[in-house]
Amino acid sequence: MLHASISEVTTLRWDLGKEIDHLVRHGFDAIALWRTKVSDIGLDEARSLLRRSGIRVSSLQWAGGFTGSDGRSFRESLADAREAIETAAHLGCPTVVVHTGCRGGHTVAHARRIVLEALGTLGRLAGREGVTLAVKPFHPTRAVGCGLVGGLAGTVSLVEACDDPAVGIALDCWQFAHEQQLLPSLPQVVPHLAVVQVADGRERPDTDGERLPPGLGGLPLADVVGGLIDAGYDGDVEFDLVGESVEWLGYDAVLARLRRVADAWSLEAATRRPMPRPVATRIRHPIPAALG
Repeated sequence: MLHASISEVTTLRWDLGKEIDHLVRHGFDAIALWRTKVSDIGLDEARSLLRRSGIRVSSLQWAGGFTGSDGRSFRESLADAREAIETAAHLGCPTVVVHTGCRGGHTVAHARRIVLEALGTLGRLAGREGVTLAVKPFHPTRAVGCGLVGGLAGTVSLVEACDDPAVGIALDCWQFAHEQQLLPSLPQVVPHLAVVQVADGRERPDTDGERLPPGLGGLPLADVVGGLIDAGYDGDVEFDLVGESVEWLGYDAVLARLRRVADAWSLEAATRRPMPRPVATRIRHPIPAALG
């Protein structure tokens, strides 16, 4: 069965209460929270709404910026990430998505050391709180200057260097589904996955930021999701859409479409025989550089 979740980014203009009402109406039982929107209504109110509805939280976005590229100091970024971890734990959320930050004037090697130091410090707190830090890799052509850890392959290497079960990966299919080498690499990636994000887009990467509903772009999302299941992934798949197409269609129409997509992918998943999820170990055969 596909564990489908809806990101609050998809319904950006709705507040959490309205989002929950519409998710229940469309048959979804999970939401990916945006920290800004949680702050808008307050942490206790957010937890109360979630508990009353029975909607669970798949992830919380986001923490990070450790390299200082967003104007915060390293210490400030750590403090903010600690707050994100504590917020996630308070809401029963298993995953905090982490953006490492862009290069920020550092050498790539130094920036990587900064990120490793941050993840090492935060991983201990996350582990105690039962939360996983999911590092989100960036494709160099879709986030220019922010792929300092080396795309997907480099992020796997980074997470392995952390050697901490509280540090994993958030795979954004919008950024990597166009790569022909993604499917063969999934058996090496899946052991590290904490969450998967899905949006359609053009077949080749671009920087326009339009994250379309599945079926409105050219990405082989059904094949990728099927490949993830075949490789043993059994976590959440978050629909994370944004752009003019979502606004033009309207949130209710988008949710109805996503319900049909999730049902179709669930039906396909039911016919598959996934491999047992492998234990995360150091990869002996490196992921192709095309994914880096």
